[in-house]
Amino acid sequence: MSPSAPPLQVWAALVIGALLLLAALAPWIARRTSATALVYGTCMALTAAQTALALYSLLAPQPAAALDLAVGLPMQHTLLGWDRLSAAFAVIINAVTAITSAYALGYGRHEPEPARVLPFYPAFLAGMNLVLLANDAFSFLVGWEFMSLASWALVVSQDRDEGNRHAGLVYLLMAFGGTLSLLMFFGLLAGVAGGYSFAQIRGASLPGLTGATVLLLALAGTGSKAGLFPLHAWLPLAHPAAPSHVSALMSAVMTKVAVYAFVRFAFDLVTPGDHGDWLGGLLIVLGAMTAVYGVLAALLEVDIKRVLAFSTIENIGMIFGALGLALAFQAKHFEAAAALALTAALLHGVNHAFMKSALFMGAGALISATGERSLERYGGLIRCMPRTAAGMLIAAAAIAALPPLNGFVSEWLLFQAVLASPTLPGWLLKLLIPAGGAAFALAAALAAALFVRLFGITFLGRARSPEARNAQETDPASSTALLVAAAACVLLGAIPALAIEPLQLVVRDIVGTRLPDPDAGPWRSLVPLSSSGSSYNGAIILAFLLTSATIAAVVLRLVASGALRRTPAWDCGSPDTNPATQYTATSFAQPLKRVFGSTLFLARERVEMAPPGETRPAIAHVEWRDLSWELGYRPLAGSIMWLATQANALQFLTIRRYLLLVFAALIILLAVVAAWH
Repeated sequence: MSPSAPPLQVWAALVIGALLLLAALAPWIARRTSATALVYGTCMALTAAQTALALYSLLAPQPAAALDLAVGLPMQHTLLGWDRLSAAFAVIINAVTAITSAYALGYGRHEPEPARVLPFYPAFLAGMNLVLLANDAFSFLVGWEFMSLASWALVVSQDRDEGNRHAGLVYLLMAFGGTLSLLMFFGLLAGVAGGYSFAQIRGASLPGLTGATVLLLALAGTGSKAGLFPLHAWLPLAHPAAPSHVSALMSAVMTKVAVYAFVRFAFDLVTPGDHGDWLGGLLIVLGAMTAVYGVLAALLEVDIKRVLAFSTIENIGMIFGALGLALAFQAKHFEAAAALALTAALLHGVNHAFMKSALFMGAGALISATGERSLERYGGLIRCMPRTAAGMLIAAAAIAALPPLNGFVSEWLLFQAVLASPTLPGWLLKLLIPAGGAAFALAAALAAALFVRLFGITFLGRARSPEARNAQETDPASSTALLVAAAACVLLGAIPALAIEPLQLVVRDIVGTRLPDPDAGPWRSLVPLSSSGSSYNGAIILAFLLTSATIAAVVLRLVASGALRRTPAWDCGSPDTNPATQYTATSFAQPLKRVFGSTLFLARERVEMAPPGETRPAIAHVEWRDLSWELGYRPLAGSIMWLATQANALQFLTIRRYLLLVFAALIILLAVVAAWH
């Protein structure tokens, strides 16, 4: 360590070291009866401290110098430190992690085998923080692998379930592929000079095929971790398999680490140059496909954790689409529009972290209370789980982009950026961006239907199972953490400047400009491009809604008579009070399934009808397939198995043939190196 190491970076590195030490001690701590409270409480305290350190670093006039450690690769040093970009992501990731760790204080008591989870949870947090603190390729990849392997261990913590083992295998293979892509990315970027610090490789100009290859490798490595279509295969498998507090972190913040990595690579380390046009267009197309695919797949699901996992895919599509807009605008030197699109991407990452963590925490509370994950087994839970229902209602309304909640703000900024596209030169982007905007609008509308379905089927109506009928509210720690995350959704929607103003420091560093600044104060109206255009003020909308609702309630109270009148509830023309007569999650999504599912997912129905004379209800089963898996991953897996079978013959060769193979491989490698130079 250098003698003049800046204290801020030292403390940030010490927090990571403390998390790793806690992970090493967790197997012994797990033997204690208070192990859950000790591990999760320590993680909550450490990540809260890291949040404060990162926020101070973000708001500082100048970023602190990197911490130089004499460890790592031979003849190389390890550099650790935040700039404004990494500090902004560190704030949101550690803030949500602190809330989720508080939730785990209560939820962790329901874990059947906590000793399988406790050692890897702090290691997972340490890996994510190391990625953000890394200032060189070596420490970045070490943190990336820590994050991947620790989260894999958490996914397979309940490995007695065959589905969880399959999810862990797919996740491990996808993580391996993503890391390999990033390793090749850094190798090409560093070149023959071999400098692996970000300062040495920053701004590298790589024209032609090399530049395109580098950017595609960056997109493949980060997109696979984020869940970008068609690299999403692991996400709907791994998120449901992991414990709910881990699912919340994987969906809400681990995907944002991948977003940070892509922003770091595409906007900072690589100079896009002539690649900004096609890369921006590619991201818009992939983002639109990801958003529509994710929300449609979520509408076909009935497992609540798979519904939320597919919803994460949809929101990742929104974020990458906004990043594509920013790249396209930046390539055409439309800095103001690029700042708007980049702000939309970063803000939606912040908002999604709070919305999705709240929803997964609510899902964990439902699963703990009922022992069920199927929406078809819920119903009427608002009566016995009112705190969970309130928190999930706010989070569901936010992620459905209803004003004045935070999800609306970032999606509104995204559409404002889409509306700025007619000023771009060139016909390709003028076609792609409106088409992408239409796809994003479709995804937003379907997301509203999705979360009306999720909340209504889960909490309203009558209980569809004895488990739902006998459910009880979750513990105070879990419900408090859920309500804190939901309150953040309200606060960031009513006063979006709380998040947007710090993010403008990042946007200005990357793009060179920021959003317009119409007036002072946190209650300001949000102006996307100019004060003469559109604007949004969440505080005014919230005040109007509260005032109008209060006036309406008071007026109705005053004019209503005091007489009590009882009447049967509206029964849709069916007086049968059996819960089986209610809409189910499958029937709610039936119209959308018939419009989209039969073509995009090859969805098929199978109906079980009771024979004449029996009164049991008919049951509809919906089966659908992921075409990217069927057309891409399954043939690839078959090809790999065939190659492995053919290569099995190599173990029976003679020594002379082995030497001949080694010699041939050496000649081929020398020829490749000679051609490269």
